[in-house]
Amino acid sequence: MTKKNWILIAAALVLAGVYVFYFADWFKPKTISISHVSRATRMRARTTPAAARPSVLPVTFSLQGNFKLNDLKVIPLAALQTNQNALPIWHLTSDSNSIPIKIFNYGQYIRGMKPSVPGMRPAALETNVTYRLFVKAGSIQGQHDFQPVPAPAQ
Repeated sequence: MTKKNWILIAAALVLAGVYVFYFADWFKPKTISISHVSRATRMRARTTPAAARPSVLPVTFSLQGNFKLNDLKVIPLAALQTNQNALPIWHLTSDSNSIPIKIFNYGQYIRGMKPSVPGMRPAALETNVTYRLFVKAGSIQGQHDFQPVPAPAQ
């Protein structure tokens, strides 16, 4: 082969490498996409006395697919901005046997996961406070900010 052919092959390989690096997802870290929705439930409103009703609507989270979560925690965003080691208000962990999950509610028991501190119960969410949800499934991670919606007065 001539010198010209070697230069063209090298240029093609460099262009292919640049394309793969900038436009392919091979080198980007994988993340979990999370969304949330707040909806009132009719059964809870009818059966719960007015004094015991929560001040916010239940929050339901959905993931982009089914994941076996290893770690799940919710931290108030203001506390997280002042202290990187802020204590979570809800924290579940799994050693190995969590089930694949796509949708879950705040404070829900998830089979195969347990509170990081034995006996810890999730704290009640407050209105006008922004929270951050962190999830981890193996090496894949995700986070999502949400603000609870106040419950309507009845």
